[in-house]
Amino acid sequence: MAQKSTIYKVELSVSDMDRHYYESHKLTVAKHPSETDERLMVRILAFALNAHEHLEMTKGLSTDDEPDIWQKSLSGELDVWVALGLPSEKILRQSCGKAKQVVVYCYGGRTAEMWWDKVKNSTTRFDNLKVVNLSEQNTQALAELASRSMQLQVNIQDGEVMVSLEGGTVYVTPEVLK
Repeated sequence: MAQKSTIYKVELSVSDMDRHYYESHKLTVAKHPSETDERLMVRILAFALNAHEHLEMTKGLSTDDEPDIWQKSLSGELDVWVALGLPSEKILRQSCGKAKQVVVYCYGGRTAEMWWDKVKNSTTRFDNLKVVNLSEQNTQALAELASRSMQLQVNIQDGEVMVSLEGGTVYVTPEVLK
């Protein structure tokens, strides 16, 4: 029998001084049975870093042709495509063709560095692609904060991110690769 997704309730308060965005979001996040706490928390962090009133979580791991997070215009066009992990060159090319802006959050330490070394030359032609690396130390610390019900406060200033929860605070320094 197939396992079902685990539901996480997240009250996310974003204070992004870099973009002058200050808003709260109530998220219901389905964690796929094969998804780790680390990936779940990276997904929530990616949402906070791109927060907008029209930003939405998608089906994520359960579909191949959708990103983890997207933002559509009122006419249905894809404005922002947010992917997590280490997508193939083909998926990067396809997503850059579908959306006005594509943001990839890679993580996993040395594995992410090797992936970027492999794909970076083929991404130079994509002006709408941004690649951000999250250190393994940061993402593992975020994973330790995960719980089924969370009240997260995310503060962003000068590219630095502070994620606070009752259980502690994690400082994240996203490294923009492209």
